[in-house]
Amino acid sequence: GGAWPPPTPTSSREFSALGYFLAKEVNARTGRPVGIINASWGGTPIESWIAEEYLQDFPRAIAQKKILEDDGYRDRIKQLESENYVHWNAVLWGSDPGLQAPVKWMDPSFDDSSWERVDILDDSWKSRNGLPLVGSHWWRRDIYIPDSDAGKEATLRLGCIVDADSVWVNGTFVGNTTYQYPPRIYKVPAGVLHAGKNNITVRLISNGGRPEFVPEKPYKLIIGDNTYSLEGKWAHHMGAPMPKGPDMAFYCYTPVVLYNSMINPVINFPVNAAVWYQGESNVDRRGEYPALMKQLTSCWRDRSGSSDMPFYIVELANFLSDKDVAGRNAWAEMRKLQAKGCEEIEGATLVPNYDLGEWNDIHPLNKKTLAERIALLIFPDSAKARR
Repeated sequence: GGAWPPPTPTSSREFSALGYFLAKEVNARTGRPVGIINASWGGTPIESWIAEEYLQDFPRAIAQKKILEDDGYRDRIKQLESENYVHWNAVLWGSDPGLQAPVKWMDPSFDDSSWERVDILDDSWKSRNGLPLVGSHWWRRDIYIPDSDAGKEATLRLGCIVDADSVWVNGTFVGNTTYQYPPRIYKVPAGVLHAGKNNITVRLISNGGRPEFVPEKPYKLIIGDNTYSLEGKWAHHMGAPMPKGPDMAFYCYTPVVLYNSMINPVINFPVNAAVWYQGESNVDRRGEYPALMKQLTSCWRDRSGSSDMPFYIVELANFLSDKDVAGRNAWAEMRKLQAKGCEEIEGATLVPNYDLGEWNDIHPLNKKTLAERIALLIFPDSAKARR
């Protein structure tokens, strides 16, 4: 079902950012058309990308696969999972007073004077009695706009939010995001903002862990050259308190699955190199990672018939707060093991990436610099043919 689309603003949105920038760099250095195969799935372990015969030294992985080999069993799990989420969401939406009140809580005329005023980056609202406050949280903030910016199109930046959100400006819905990782960047259409007081309302949904506005991210409204800060205190009220959301079965995490579904269909293309950017999902069992790297490279090389296929292994970027000493140490050890694997695998090159990380974002945004580094490793002596 794959295709070879040209890069356009529409098609590129659905593509790998690293792949896109790497193709541009290679094209600039060679002057030749470049084809990039994007076979990726976020958050997956390395075992999922390796064919079964190459995992024989990892019996735990083989057993995990065998448990889920029965089609009917998997279908029943997914059916029950779907039912669980239907019921959980029905209660969440049906019992949220912000959606049921005569004046809904996103309406700019709603009176929130009785709500508590809380800094969005404080911890005070995230838990109660030691338990995370799962469910819906409502946030309202008034912001004053001068006549000179009234009526103009604007960009609303709301950092990153754990887990999901829906956002209104003066009662106009401007966007939503369904999971925690993407940066919240919402366009406010021309005509929505007016001179004087304007209202921004956020309905935050926490599915199970601690809800959060991620710190050290941009929280602001941008109108032309003017920026209006949204940090500090907002009016806050709990909507629908909920139990933890249902667990989900991610079959893409199962050993062999992504090799079968995403690598095997394209393994016969005569590729010039592979870029491997993965590792965070193996940090907890990092001791076996160099051996799994060897199996991955052997598998892809054998199955493609390209015994010397170069591999560019991207180092894990910096992540986690300085306060999380154990977590940071684990990631540092993982980077050392990635380097060890590259030393032991002929034709594997480690790509430095630590310094491009963001402590508060497992998906750091600067993919362009990383692509430039990979291109320089591929063509160390080349000058760019064109910009």
